[in-house]
Formats: sequence, structure tokens, C-alpha cells
Amino acid sequence: MSATPERRSRLRQYQVQLLERMQAAKTGAAEGGRELGVMIGGRLCLLDLTQISEIVPLQTATPVPLTQDWYLGLANIRGHLTGVIDLARYLQRNPGDAAPAERRLITFAPGLGFNCALLVERVLGLRKLAEMEAVEGDEFRDGEGQQWLRIDLAQLVLEPRFVQVGLV
Repeated sequence: MSATPERRSRLRQYQVQLLERMQAAKTGAAEGGRELGVMIGGRLCLLDLTQISEIVPLQTATPVPLTQDWYLGLANIRGHLTGVIDLARYLQRNPGDAAPAERRLITFAPGLGFNCALLVERVLGLRKLAEMEAVEGDEFRDGEGQQWLRIDLAQLVLEPRFVQVGLV
């Protein structure tokens, strides 16, 4: 069975778009400034799509002794032991009221060189940063007047407190 010229053309167009997206992700120039909207500690937050690897269902982390209370332990995510961090606790925010079925783990992109996942209360879908108004610093306001905090995971892994999960 041979593909029609129209189908080959669509396939080729899709391949070109996919290649452009992959190149944009490598250079950090995310197409249209797309961010993943999540809820952390009852707060609306944005994560750069180029800094995350995947979203996985919540799973139990095995506690590690003598670690910070925000370090939940290690989880086996697709055959890799991954540190799980409760970012709400790390940011000293109260945990949100999301049901366990809504909670997810967001793994860091391999390029960040930090093998961990963040616990989020809810995944809210994609948001376009270009359609938001910058308020101050890393704060943005969407068209509905909701305030969002953009979390730069590349900066987060450089914070000495974040890297030091063990009790001092």
C-alpha cells in the first residue's frame, strides 16, 4: 500500500515541525514561550518546558534518613532512582488541598544535570508566557487576572540550600 502524495506531504511537514521544536528546545528558545502550568502549595506556577522531562503519576518515595523535611526520598521512575522534592515545603508554603489522584511528579530535563522530580498538586496544562503580562521579577498575570510564579529550574539547582538535602 503506497502513501498518497498528500499524505507524504503532511508527514514531511510534521517531520519538519518536529525537528524545529527539538532544535528550539536544545537552544532554550521554546516555541512561543510555552510553559507548563502547575499548582504548588496552592500557588499557580509556570515551568519552562525545556527544563522538564516528563510528568508521571504520583508514586511513593522511599524515605532517606537524615534529610530535609522537603526531601521526600527516592522513587523508581522508569528504572532510574530519582530524588523527590516537595517544592511547596521547600518554598515554606502550606501544602495544597489537591486529592492524591491529582498529584504528579515532574522530572527535571537531563540537561540540568540534576536527577530529581518535583511533587506538584495539579498539572494545569500549557500556558503561553507571551500572552501574559510581566508584573515584577518572576511574577506574571494572565488574561483572567490570575497571578503566576515562573520557577526557573536551572536556577533552582544552583541554590545551595536546594542541593543540600542532608541535614547539616
